[in-house]
Amino acid sequence: MRTPDKVIEAGAWCLEHGHRALLKVTGGRFPKKVLGMEPVELHTIGRRSGQRRSTMLSAPICDADRVVVVASKGGHQDHPDWYKNLVADPNVEVTVGGETRPMRARTASVAEKAELWPTITKAYKGYEGYQRNTDRDIPVVICEPATDNPAG
Repeated sequence: MRTPDKVIEAGAWCLEHGHRALLKVTGGRFPKKVLGMEPVELHTIGRRSGQRRSTMLSAPICDADRVVVVASKGGHQDHPDWYKNLVADPNVEVTVGGETRPMRARTASVAEKAELWPTITKAYKGYEGYQRNTDRDIPVVICEPATDNPAG
C-alpha cells in the first residue's frame, strides 16, 4: 500500500522544523547525525520567486569533494521544490558543520546513480522504500565545489 502524499508532506514538515528547532536550541551543536547521515542545509534560488530558499536535508555521502543528497521527498509522487530550484539554477550553497560554501549541483547520471545507490541505501535503508512508494525515478544530486565545476 502506498503512503499518501499528504502524510508524507506532514512528516517532512515535522522533520524540517524539528531539525531547525534543535539546531537553534543547541546553538548548532545537535544533531550531529540524522539517521546516520550528515545533516546539511541546502540553499537554492527559487525558480519562480528568485528568492533564496533553504532546506534541511541529510547527506548519505558527504566529504570534501562532494555532498550527495537524495530528492526522495519521502516517496512523494512529485519532486521536492528544492530539487526543481537547483535544476533551474545549479549554483547552490551547502552548509555542513556550520560552514557554508558555494557549490554546483547536478543530477547524477543513470550510471552514477547505479554506482552510488548501494552506498546511499546502506547509509539509510528507507530510500529503498521511498523508491517503491513512487512511480518517479528519485533523483540523486551531486553537489561539488563551485570552483572545481564552473558553469559551462
